[in-house]
Amino acid sequence: MMIRILAIGDIVGKPGRRAIGDLLPQLTSERGVDFVVANGENAAGGSGLTPAVVQELLGFGVDAITSGDHIWKNKEVYKIIDGEMRLLRPANYPPGSPGRGWTVFESRGGRSVGVINVMGRVFMGPSDCPFRAVDRAVGELKRRTGVIIVDFHAEATSEKVALSRYLDGRVSAVVGTHTHVQTSDERIMAGGTAAITDLGMTGAHDSVIGVDEKAVLKRFLTCQPARFEVARGDVRMSGAIIDVDEETGKAISISRISPGLPGKVDGG
Repeated sequence: MMIRILAIGDIVGKPGRRAIGDLLPQLTSERGVDFVVANGENAAGGSGLTPAVVQELLGFGVDAITSGDHIWKNKEVYKIIDGEMRLLRPANYPPGSPGRGWTVFESRGGRSVGVINVMGRVFMGPSDCPFRAVDRAVGELKRRTGVIIVDFHAEATSEKVALSRYLDGRVSAVVGTHTHVQTSDERIMAGGTAAITDLGMTGAHDSVIGVDEKAVLKRFLTCQPARFEVARGDVRMSGAIIDVDEETGKAISISRISPGLPGKVDGG
């Protein structure tokens, strides 16, 4: 039996949330999506998460919310991260960090899907080894399900490709997030693992990776601080649809998506 999974790239601010709210219900219905995982670490004001935003995304039909280096940007997240099982933080934060880095979810059809969230170390802040962390997570999840999706939140293309090669044949898919630019290298590797270096961004693409260009250009040109504002134009929901053989845990297909909304969307 096949299970269809939609993996959504970094949701940025209110425009990104609007894209999820307006596009996700119809897409899941039309394409027969069984499970939705989305990276939400920038969903609140362009950086971080709040309890209200988490509930909003879950209400739109997101089943699992992953994150990354911005998970702690809004202190309100500490109120829910231990109790909200549908919210993950990178598994390779040091022991004792609040929250969890992997768990098993239930799809719309009642089938089990494991999700692992890990973070890269190249050009990123300090964290434990993502390769060893994902080894531990896969070992635990394999006892409960053969369908496992890994969100690798990382900067360097080489590190993302290396982890996908490392996990080939052991997980169903490795999807990259963090760089906000969708890559065109979706593939199924020799061991049956689907991979894409970056899912892209869910938010305003008439921007500099989701941020209004004026402040970004000012910082580059003057090297002076500038307040970043979430952009509003050309809003899209970027990600990939992955079909997985539930019995083997191997990927059958992977295809990119990037549907858009007309006009501009309020920022924030």
